[in-house]
Amino acid sequence: MSELNAPKLSAPIYTELARVGKVLANPLRLRLLDLLDGRERTVEQLSHESGIPFKNTSAQLQQLRSAHLVSSRKDGTRVLYRLADDEVAQFLGVFQQFAERRLADLRSVINDQLGDLSALEPVTVDELTARVGGGALVIDVRPSDDYAMGHVPGALSLPSEHLLSRLDELPGDAEIIAYCHGPFCVTSAECVRLLRAHDRHARHLVGGFTRWHRTGHPVHTETGP
Repeated sequence: MSELNAPKLSAPIYTELARVGKVLANPLRLRLLDLLDGRERTVEQLSHESGIPFKNTSAQLQQLRSAHLVSSRKDGTRVLYRLADDEVAQFLGVFQQFAERRLADLRSVINDQLGDLSALEPVTVDELTARVGGGALVIDVRPSDDYAMGHVPGALSLPSEHLLSRLDELPGDAEIIAYCHGPFCVTSAECVRLLRAHDRHARHLVGGFTRWHRTGHPVHTETGP
C-alpha cells in the first residue's frame, strides 16, 4: 500500500478523546458524578456524603470540570457543583449499564452490597408509570432536600429514618414502590425489606431516582415540573 493510500490516524484527535476516559478512570470521580446527578452540592457536602477528604474532593472536582463533566456557580460565599448538563447524566447511565452487562465481577459486587434484589420484585423505570396507574404508591426515601430538588411525579417524600414512625400513613393494602438515589444505593432495598417485615407489599425501583432522571422521564420539584 502506498503512503498516499495508507490510513492516516490523527494522534491529537485520539489524545483529546482519551481525556474523558482518563477523567472517568477513577472510582472517586465516578462516585462524585453519581452524587451530583440531579442535585447541587458544595465541596463540604460532597466530602461528607462520599467519605472523601475535603482537599481530595476539591481536587477531583477540578479534574471533572476540566473535562466539562461538571459545572459550578456561586451562591453568596458558597460554590455549588452539579453535572454540566443532562447529556452527562444520560452518558453515565449508558456507561454504568454497559459495564454491568460486560463485567461479571461488577454484578457480583453489586449483589454483595445490595443483596438479592430479585427477591424484592424489582420494578423498572419504564414499568413504574403503569404500576402507579394501577394504584401503586411511590415513596421517595431520600432526604427531604433531595426530594425538593427533584422527584418522581406523585411520589410521597418519606425519608428512610422516618419510615417506621410514619408506617401508619401508608395504606395497608397498597402496593408500595420505594426508591432512593441511584443504582448502587442500598437505602431503598433496606426500606423495602423493612416494609415487608411489617406485612406491606413493597417493591424496589431499579436504579432509583438517578435512572429515572437519566432515561428522560419527567421530574417534578416542590415548586412544579
